[in-house]
Amino acid sequence: MISFDEAIELVRSIATPLGTESVPIANAAGRVLARPVIAKVDSPRSAVSTMDGYAVRDEDLAQCPVSLEIVGQSFAGAAWGGTVTPGSCARIFTGAPVPAGADRVVMQENVRRNGDTAVVAEHPGAIRYIRERGSDFAEGDELLPAGRLLDPRALVAAAGADLAELEAYRRPKLHILSTGDELAEPGMARGRRDAIPDSASFGVAALAAEWGGNCIGRIRLGDDLPTLEDAARDAVESADLVVVTGGASVGEKDFAKTMFEPLDLELIFSKVAIKPGKPVWLGRASGALVMGLPGNPTSALVTARLLLAPLLAGLSGRSVDEALQWRTAPLASPLGAGDARETFHRASRRGGAANVLTFQDSGAQKPLANAHLLVRQRADSPALEAGADVEVLDF
Repeated sequence: MISFDEAIELVRSIATPLGTESVPIANAAGRVLARPVIAKVDSPRSAVSTMDGYAVRDEDLAQCPVSLEIVGQSFAGAAWGGTVTPGSCARIFTGAPVPAGADRVVMQENVRRNGDTAVVAEHPGAIRYIRERGSDFAEGDELLPAGRLLDPRALVAAAGADLAELEAYRRPKLHILSTGDELAEPGMARGRRDAIPDSASFGVAALAAEWGGNCIGRIRLGDDLPTLEDAARDAVESADLVVVTGGASVGEKDFAKTMFEPLDLELIFSKVAIKPGKPVWLGRASGALVMGLPGNPTSALVTARLLLAPLLAGLSGRSVDEALQWRTAPLASPLGAGDARETFHRASRRGGAANVLTFQDSGAQKPLANAHLLVRQRADSPALEAGADVEVLDF
């Protein structure tokens, strides 16, 4: 059995990107750039107005009041091709290209229109209300570096660069095998005696998606070894990473590792000295990575957050450390001394403090819904008073 830190270093050693592919920008949300985004156009592409008003020559405002002949109109997407000459102006709207000859926009609130004449009663001040060509970025500028997560803000910049496709790291294909005779599809458990709803696999699939995983299959399986072996073979043939929930203990029907033995299972680690989640394991089988998670919902989700999330982050082009952004927060209430295993307590936020939940059972599901943080308590650590700083991770 290894420590949590040792397990993370083993994850780090194998969590490398799986390759790259060209992705339509409409499908790129949540992906990681493999190549920088270089602008193909200037932004804005020409000098544009930042207000609705009138495009004028600044020289014509030297002596106000002044009356200017309105000789054209410029709209966003429909520029006026004429020239503003001395004594004239053009009606202009926000985002519209500024016509040749004009070097200022006067807001419409400061202009009185009289037919085809615009009257400016007094000088409008120093602000010209023009956004110059390339003032945001110029063609050839790097807008986003390789390795950037394509979040909503990054997608705005990438689209503004006039790119239809982006080179991104491939998302790891994930197959989830949920094992246990007792499990039933949610909505069906109440119709079968001794059945419980399969809840862990749904949480694991959702967490995996948050960290770059592409879940291509989620199968619920009973504790029949031949059936499990067939499912394991199919999963490793189609996926980069197979996640098994349940069957990780030493009972007569615990086949989580055994089902992969015909596929030359090679363990990277087996058991980690943490609570909850000691039975978590990681290995390779027929070229695919395999991670075994406990069957209890809380244990499964805690170990998935601690070990599956960084693994997926690395495989999808992000840094493993992005998934492990520990910080300190004060305790909202006292915390008892730690035991021989490192413990990750579920906690909620109370103001800026970590409020450790009172019910920490590994099968608890209602408290899990209210857990926003994991509080890390090192092995054999002393008891802590309320207000003491602890390490926390967003859960």
